[in-house]
Amino acid sequence: MALISKSDLYYKDYKWTAYPDDDPKITGKPDSTLFNRHEGYEVLYLINKFAEKHDFKQKPSGTKLEKMIRNELPSTTRGQENVTKWLEGNWNTKKY
Repeated sequence: MALISKSDLYYKDYKWTAYPDDDPKITGKPDSTLFNRHEGYEVLYLINKFAEKHDFKQKPSGTKLEKMIRNELPSTTRGQENVTKWLEGNWNTKKY
């Protein structure tokens, strides 16, 4: 089950461009696909996948991830896998 939904997001200015279900970019797991921190579906997906992987159960954890992505993720960190690695490496150093 997803940790957070669209209505739980802290920031409300995302673009919401859905990919068709048969789009080859959709693999079901974070991969090397470029990540857009301003695309709501991508942010939600990454937050919920990260939360599932790390067994997060509290919505404030999702909000922290969202704020880290929006405010601190280096612009040079682009692939979903790299964003996930960055979040893992910086989770304990960021306070929100």
